Amino acid sequence: MARRKQPKGTCLYCGQEMAKGGMSKHLSACPKRQAAIEKAGSKKIGNETLYHLRVEPVWPSDFWLDLEVRGSSTLEVLDHYLRAIWLECCGHMSQFSVGGWRGKEISMKRSIEAVFKPGVELTHIYDFGTSSETLIKVAGTREGKPTTARSIALMARNLMPEAVCIECEQPATHLCQECIAEEDVSGTLCKKHAKTHPHDDYGDPMPLVNSPRLGMCGYEGPADPPY
Repeated sequence: MARRKQPKGTCLYCGQEMAKGGMSKHLSACPKRQAAIEKAGSKKIGNETLYHLRVEPVWPSDFWLDLEVRGSSTLEVLDHYLRAIWLECCGHMSQFSVGGWRGKEISMKRSIEAVFKPGVELTHIYDFGTSSETLIKVAGTREGKPTTARSIALMARNLMPEAVCIECEQPATHLCQECIAEEDVSGTLCKKHAKTHPHDDYGDPMPLVNSPRLGMCGYEGPADPPY
C-alpha cells in the first residue's frame, strides 16, 4: 500500500513550502527567522523561554500550526488564539486537558512554562456538542526575546488542503453543509456548481477556508492569523 503523502505547509518567515515532517528542522535554521530573532535581541526587555508548539487536530490530519509562544503566557491566551485562527463560531465553551476528552482538566490560568514539561501533550477541546479536538505538544524551546510584541507568533501552517467538486471533479472553492449533514458526502463544490447546487436548507454553500472546523456547527472562518 502506498504511503499517504505528508501535507505541506509554508514557513511564514521565508515563504518556503515543505512537508509537515520537515518544518521544525527548517524553522530552526531558516535564515529569515534567524534574522528576526537577531533583531529582537536588541529589544530592551528581558529574556525568557519561548516554546515552539506544534498544534494539530485529532482529525483531519491535513491541518497544523507551528507557533512560538512566550513561556510567561497563559493557556487562556493560547485558547483565544486557537479560537481566532481555527475554531470560533458560536462562543462555545472550551478546555485544556492531559489525557484527552476524559483526561485531567488544566486551568487556563496556568502559564505555558508551568504546563509544558518534557513529554506533556495537551488536548484542547472547543464545543462539547460538535467538538473540535486539538493536540498540542512542544517541538522545541529557545531562550531569548520574542520576535513580536504579541504573546504568540505564527511561524508556519499547512497549505489549504486540495479538494475537488463533487459535481465535476474540478478544484473546489465552496462547501455545502447539507451534503455533509444529510447525505454524508464531502459537499465540496467548484465556483460554478456552488451557484447552482440544489441544497438550501442549510444556507448557500460557504467558501472553503483553511480550518479543520469548516463544516461544523456555524463555523465560517476567517481562519486567518489573528496577528
